[in-house]
Amino acid sequence: MDKNIEEFLQAHNNFLPIRYSYSNIKKITKNLKHKLGEGGYGSVYKGTLRSGNEVAIKILKQSKANGQDFISEVATIGRIHHVNVVQLIGYCFEGSKQALVKIYEIALGVARGIEYLHRGCDMQILHFDIKPHNILLDENFTPKVSDFGLARLYPTDHSIVSLTVARGTLGYMAPELFYKNIGGVSYKADVYSFGRLLMEMAGRRKNINAHAEHSSQIYFPLWVYHQVNEGESVEMEEVAEEERKVIKKMIIVALWCIQLNPDHRPPMNKVLKMIEGDIDELQMPPKPLFYPPDEPVNNDEAKMELETFSTSSSTHIISASFPFRDSDDV
Repeated sequence: MDKNIEEFLQAHNNFLPIRYSYSNIKKITKNLKHKLGEGGYGSVYKGTLRSGNEVAIKILKQSKANGQDFISEVATIGRIHHVNVVQLIGYCFEGSKQALVKIYEIALGVARGIEYLHRGCDMQILHFDIKPHNILLDENFTPKVSDFGLARLYPTDHSIVSLTVARGTLGYMAPELFYKNIGGVSYKADVYSFGRLLMEMAGRRKNINAHAEHSSQIYFPLWVYHQVNEGESVEMEEVAEEERKVIKKMIIVALWCIQLNPDHRPPMNKVLKMIEGDIDELQMPPKPLFYPPDEPVNNDEAKMELETFSTSSSTHIISASFPFRDSDDV
C-alpha cells in the first residue's frame, strides 16, 4: 500500500495541495482533541490552521483497497474548487515504515536518556520505574524520561545498592527485586525495565496477553524468542520485509535486557551500541525465564499474576495504554 500511494504522490506532485507531516496534523487538531464524527472510513477531527481557518481532518483507517481510497480522495477533491464542494487544503501520508522509524528513534532516545542517568552525572541515578507511561514525547516525538518519584541517587562506584522495599511497576520490575538469590540490585534493574519496554515497542503489543489465540503466545517474550531462534519471521501485520530486520534487532536487544540474571544483561552503553549496530553482529541470548528455576511457584499464584498483568487497566500495576502519551497530556 505504501508503495502505491507514494508512487501516486510523486507522479502528481505538481497538482497536489500541501503535504503535512503527522506532527503538523497533531498541532492543527491539538492532539486529535475534538472528534467531529466517525465511520467505516475512519474518524474526523476539528482543527485550526495558523491562519485561524477551521478545518476538518479525516484520519483514514488502514486501507483494505491497497490505498485506493486515499488516492481517490486526493485525486478527486484535490482538483476541485467550488463554493459548494468541500476543498482539500492538504494531506498527510506517513506509512508503516515511517511509523517504525519513529518507534526505533524513540527507543534510541530512551536508551540514551537512561544511559545518561547511569553514567553521565556526578551521581548514579537509578530510575526504578521505566515503563511506557513514564516516557513522554514532545511535538517532534523526542522521548523524555520522566517521573522520578521512585528514583534513587548513588555514588558512581556503587555497583550493588541496598533497598528496603521493592520499587517499580509490576510487569516492568526486575526479578532481583523479588528473588534475592539471583543477584543484587543495581543499574541492571533499569536495563531490565527498558528491555520489557523495548519488547512492547518492537512487538507493538503488551508482553502479556491472556487472550492470545494460542497458549504459546500468552507470554510474548517467550513466544518471540522461539520464533527468532528458529529463524522464523515474527508474525506482524503491515510490516514490509526490510522493516522486519529492524524489528528483529530490537527484539534480540530486548531479550538480552530481560535476562533473569542481572550479570547477563548488558549495561546501557552496550545496549545503545547493539540498537545502533548491525543485526548480523548480534548473538541470540539464552531463553528468557520468568523466575529462578529452583524457585517453587504455586500454580494458582501464577495464574493470578497472569490475570493481573493482562486485565488491570485502572490500577498502577501495569500501564493502561501503548504507545506513549504526549507531553501535552501531562
